[in-house]
Amino acid sequence: MESIAFFIAYVLVILFSIVLHEVAHGVAAHSLGDPTAKNLGRLTLNPIKHLDLFGSIILPVMTYWAGGFIFGYAKPVPYNPLYLNDQKYGPAKVAVAGPLTNIAIAVLFSLVLRFAPAGVFSFAAWELIAYIVFINLLLAIFNLVPIPPLDGHWILLTFLPEKYYRWKQLFQQFGIFLFVIFVLFLFPLLLPVVEFCFRLLTGSPLGG
Repeated sequence: MESIAFFIAYVLVILFSIVLHEVAHGVAAHSLGDPTAKNLGRLTLNPIKHLDLFGSIILPVMTYWAGGFIFGYAKPVPYNPLYLNDQKYGPAKVAVAGPLTNIAIAVLFSLVLRFAPAGVFSFAAWELIAYIVFINLLLAIFNLVPIPPLDGHWILLTFLPEKYYRWKQLFQQFGIFLFVIFVLFLFPLLLPVVEFCFRLLTGSPLGG
């Protein structure tokens, strides 16, 4: 029963972390003049509105039973860049809102770990808070990788000079292949970065 309770708690952590990430995109787009997410009812913390069958249910279960950790994603919040009142930097602002939200969550809960009096948390509670910090750092860093469809590629495209327009088109068209290669072979390279950030924020090593 205890392991089931831990699993449910960890699923809820990642679920609301990715929901907040996606809602942040919609809020940023809305603040820049795009009503798409609002009109579709996606500016809500109701997780049902954001669930993706594979990314929100199947993938977390697979990663938990295969590797002992939980990872997943929600349905992307749609927006129409043509509605943005900042046509040049608007897409980058919308893109960065998600990772910045995860970073803010990680910083908030890391402060709890760093400054809470010794013994105030049980080991299980400490692990759960540490997982909140870890998963939000992982979501932020992962999404900042500049490969389509991740948020980072919008930031990259925003600041690339217009003379690379043709390259931008090809990058968006075939970037999904780079994404698959990255997930299959290069994803572990992110973990040392996440561990470094975790230690920097909490003052403690990951898992310790």
